[in-house]
This record gives sequence, structure tokens and C-alpha cells, in this order.
Amino acid sequence: MTSLTSENVAVAIVKLVAAQALPVLESNLFMARLVNRNYEATLANAGATVDIPIAPALTASDIAETGTVSTQNPSLGNASITLTSHIYSSFFIPDVAKALNSIDLATTYMQPAMLALAERIESDLLGLYPMFTFNTAVGAANTVPTEQVIDDIDTTFFKAKIPVTAPKYCACSADFYAALRSIPRFSEVDKIGSGDAIMTGEFGKLKNVSFFRSQIVAPISTTTNNLAFTPDAIALVTRPLGTPLPGTGAVATYVNAHGIGIRVTMSYAPNSLGHQFTADVLYGCGALRNQAGLLVNS
Repeated sequence: MTSLTSENVAVAIVKLVAAQALPVLESNLFMARLVNRNYEATLANAGATVDIPIAPALTASDIAETGTVSTQNPSLGNASITLTSHIYSSFFIPDVAKALNSIDLATTYMQPAMLALAERIESDLLGLYPMFTFNTAVGAANTVPTEQVIDDIDTTFFKAKIPVTAPKYCACSADFYAALRSIPRFSEVDKIGSGDAIMTGEFGKLKNVSFFRSQIVAPISTTTNNLAFTPDAIALVTRPLGTPLPGTGAVATYVNAHGIGIRVTMSYAPNSLGHQFTADVLYGCGALRNQAGLLVNS
């Protein structure tokens, strides 16, 4: 039987905070849930490079009645993703016991920190749009999107030989989304719409592309860079960080779910007579398949 010690209690507190923090982080990530995620339990440091294998292209050959089979020796493709981002958000809890006894109070402390981390990760993923050069951009700068633009997204992916069954998404600005929602054929029940765009504000999928609006996608001068993609367009790589040395006055734990993980560290701040919590993430992101991404201008 394990004896109850102050060290055990400290570890339990950090694990509890981390367990409550991770769902808050996940619930505020949209892009990160849709892209290709790569996670391994191997500890890493900022600047490390991770190689993501890409399936090779194979060919089909004819064989004569008495012929033999020629074995192909394909080489795996590779996308190197560097863990360039080590981000953190720190918050102070004066009375840990009181905070953990109240779910609302614990959330009040953690939510701003998790939102800050989520926004940074989302910004980095959406900022990859200049890397997708295989497909010619659709739409026009400073121009309201039309039904034709939506049709062009699906058609472009089809011509790029993206599997028809692959889910297709478009992260777009509030103005882009509002313009599509205002097209009668996409919203009104007496056309082809379900009426959801009018009743709930959400219209979901159009022409095999699922749309979601992002507060991070915003105009740059007169151009808005919306991004259409399939999950294999982008890789998000996260790796766990080490824990503090024993006896240094800090306790940390690492939690991971669905390829997204955070480290939570608790330390006592004597000048403030309370506990400081720091949540940090080590990750890198990059283009995985160029043909699976598409810039949509508006």
C-alpha cells in the first residue's frame, strides 16, 4: 500500500489539473483535429526534426500468359517536420484546494491559458497556406465568393487525384462564410438547402466540402487567404517534454489525447504564497501533401 505523502498529493494535483485542461484545449482546436497528427511517446526538445513517411506511387503492369512478375522497389516519400514551436501559458492559483473543489473555478483559471495555446496552434496551421502551390488558387481577392468558387474547390481536388472518399474542408473567414450562407440555393428549404443556415447559422457541407469559419482567418490588406484541404495536406507533430528534476520544487505531468498533448507543471511561488501552473506544448507543423491543399482567395 502506497503511503500518503506531500509528494504524492502534489503529483495527484498536477495530474488532475492536466486531465481537466486537455479537454478544454481540444475543444478549442478545429484545424488541429482535422489534419494529420503524429505523436510518439519519445521525449524531444525544440529544434528536433521528425520524418513523416509518405506512401509511394506504384504502377500497374500487364503480364503475359507465361510471363513473370516484376517486383517494384518503391521508396517511401518523406516530409521532415521540425519541432520549431515550444509555447506555454502560465497562470497562478492562490488556493489550489479551493479551485479544485469547484469545477467552475478550475475552468475559470485554465480556460484562458488553453485558449491562448489553441489560438497559437491554429494560427500556425492556417499560416501554412503559402506552401500549397500544386493547385492553382481559386476565387479572387477582395471578391465575394460565389457558388462557382465552391464548385471549383471540389473540381480542383478531383483533378489533383485526391480520393473522392477523402474528407474535404475549408477554413474560411467570417465574411466568406456569411456570403455563402446568404446564397439562397444553399440556405432556403424551397431551394436545395435544409434551412439550417437560417435557423442555426450553420450550413455544413456544400458540394462535398465542409466549411467552418475561423476567427483567425482575416483579411491581409484586400485579400483573405482561406484554406481548403484534406487531412493529408498538413502534418501536426507533437512530442512530450521532460519533467523537472526531483527536489527542484516543481512537479509536472504530460497528458496526450488524439495526437495532441500538453505538459502541466506546478511550482510554489513563495513571493505570492500560491501555486503557479504552466501548460506548454512542443510541436511542429508543415505541408505533407502539396496537392491536398488549395488556397481560396476572397
